[in-house]
Amino acid sequence: MSEPVELLICTTCKRPGMNPDAVRPGLQLHAALSQEDLPDAVTLKPVECLSNCDHGCSIVLRGGAARWTYVYGNLGEDAAGLVADGVARYAATADGLVPWRERPEHFRKNCIARIPPLEISNE
Repeated sequence: MSEPVELLICTTCKRPGMNPDAVRPGLQLHAALSQEDLPDAVTLKPVECLSNCDHGCSIVLRGGAARWTYVYGNLGEDAAGLVADGVARYAATADGLVPWRERPEHFRKNCIARIPPLEISNE
């Protein structure tokens, strides 16, 4: 069985100029992802504010003390398919390092942060 992976979706972010009363893209993306066929190891969680507010919806992929964590932005409510693809690739790794060319193109161009694992090897 794969190590557990969390897919966190910011439910408060918005695009510049967006109507403040409109349904946030992250809420829509979370709803769409809950209908996707995600790997069994993946838990989908809504979160409030990832402090990337001016850049559309943001997500986090994280899992285990030995895995890298990634923050991706500029996602819209229509990005469920590409996020599902990216999280499946991430979940299939032991360390969270999906080769750059194997990541969805949106992930290659919209990585906000890459955070080292809690357990860093001394290799």
